[in-house]
Amino acid sequence: MSTFEIKMPKLGESITEGTIMTWSVKVGDVIKEDDILFEVNTAKVSAEIPSPVDGKILELLFNEGDTVPVGTVVAIVQLEDDSDQEVAREVTEPAPENRPERTQNTSASVPEPAHAFTPEPAHTAAATPVMNVKGEKARWLSPIVLQIAQEAQLSQEELDNIPGTGYLGRLSKKDIKAYLDQKRRGVQAAAWAAETKVAVEPKVSSVTEPKPAVEAKTVAETKPFSAVESKPDSAVKISLSEGDEVVEMDFIRRIIADSMVLSKNVSPHVTTVVEVDVTKLVRWRERNKEAFLRHEGISLTYMPAIVEATAKALIEFRYVNASVDGYRMIVKKQINIGVAVSLNDGNLIVPVIHDADKLSLSGLAASIDSLASKARNKKLSADDIQGGTFTITNFGSFKNIIGTPIINQPEVAILGVGYIEKKPAVVETPEGDTIAIRHKMYLSLSYDHRIVNGALGGAFLKRIADYLENWNA
Repeated sequence: MSTFEIKMPKLGESITEGTIMTWSVKVGDVIKEDDILFEVNTAKVSAEIPSPVDGKILELLFNEGDTVPVGTVVAIVQLEDDSDQEVAREVTEPAPENRPERTQNTSASVPEPAHAFTPEPAHTAAATPVMNVKGEKARWLSPIVLQIAQEAQLSQEELDNIPGTGYLGRLSKKDIKAYLDQKRRGVQAAAWAAETKVAVEPKVSSVTEPKPAVEAKTVAETKPFSAVESKPDSAVKISLSEGDEVVEMDFIRRIIADSMVLSKNVSPHVTTVVEVDVTKLVRWRERNKEAFLRHEGISLTYMPAIVEATAKALIEFRYVNASVDGYRMIVKKQINIGVAVSLNDGNLIVPVIHDADKLSLSGLAASIDSLASKARNKKLSADDIQGGTFTITNFGSFKNIIGTPIINQPEVAILGVGYIEKKPAVVETPEGDTIAIRHKMYLSLSYDHRIVNGALGGAFLKRIADYLENWNA
């Protein structure tokens, strides 16, 4: 009997476990691929989990309300009959304490399929078929992708070279099947990968800026955050003194550390700062906040105005709303602005306002309020945190005036918003210059110097400042 193990998925790089909220199936149900199996709630995201295979539910190994570590088997599916072979389960098994007793004896060996596709000699001579993808240094593969790779006897090198179109560049079932179809037609892996990248991200014909003199690391080649090589030993020798405390980073902190190092390694960061007189914006908010609360049911903050000004500037300065792929600049059509939200546990998450340029001020306010509420109540969906093209982080909420934020890959810029404070300033009037109390704040823009130079970054930031200084909603 061919079976397939459904495991608790990893919904985000910092997620280590999930709680099964509801089962949508029961033992004996016949399911199709993409049928919803269960709803899972994690520390940051709630999502419905679809089945990757057709079959029949044999066992449900956990109950509603159970919290299950990522990678643990939660259900077993009997696959549709296969006369030639038994489908191999995922090779890398969770630790015994993380899975039910009844699944601990599953064999870790992979039977060689009778009709498996034989790889080309160029690959088999130098590479070993993939056997384990759970290590931190390896590319994360879903069970169904791993199963297909094992059946086709693909090497780890081949898998690493297949472009992924899934979340954070992960390899999807569609990606690997398309690769195998092309391979059977005699297309070499390297040529196919280059062809696919062009198809997925069309070349922008209007790009006229000169190519860099030194080859840059491409976005497609960058490993997901969890796959960044960890360095447990500090590059600088640290001496310990009496009373010093050594504290191991938890999983989330390690992911944050890896993502920050990744961004600094990928993008040459430059930060530009401008001081903005937002007196008109402050007075507008004071006049309208009570009526806005009555009419919209939400508090009026400064962030909707900042997002609107940023979206307008991104329309004009297209190369700030982009990504870099080697010597190619991928100019994004959509303007999807992520706004960093501080969570109750001290962590940050960046939900995304999709098509921010198409929303009214009220629509932006509603989106920001809804996403922030969902983030703090751990109700964000996977779609809520994906697809961003530009990010805004507001350290002004902690009364910080200036910061140099790190770019959220694969974007090319991030805007930092400082604290608004009253300051004496020289104001030009028809009668001459005078000293007046004005509301001022600093905006800082960190940008990727491979695509955004000082002139572009400075002009873009100044345009946001102009919108805010001349606010007239």
